[in-house]
Amino acid sequence: MVGFENRKQELAALDARVVAASVDPPDKAGEIAGQVSFPVAYGVTRADADRIGAWWGEPRNIVQPAEFVIGQDGKIVASTYSSGPVGRMDAADLVKLLNFYESRKG
Repeated sequence: MVGFENRKQELAALDARVVAASVDPPDKAGEIAGQVSFPVAYGVTRADADRIGAWWGEPRNIVQPAEFVIGQDGKIVASTYSSGPVGRMDAADLVKLLNFYESRKG
């Protein structure tokens, strides 16, 4: 998440907003939220993970990374799902993707 914080000016220039969600309780999620300027939700449940189609990690009871790029029309334009800690969306790659989308608006 710190990678997204480090790219916040580039993301803001693209009118992109970042939000995050965690299985952590409020105090633990608050520690993470203290390191970034975007909202960090807490208490994600298995039912929440099921709603978005994310993998649920047993036996740790955690939601695995699932990231979405949502267009201004509210539709998902890109997404990533991971079954473990590898495969998360990288902030620099997201900036490249958003710039590519902007270049195609023509």
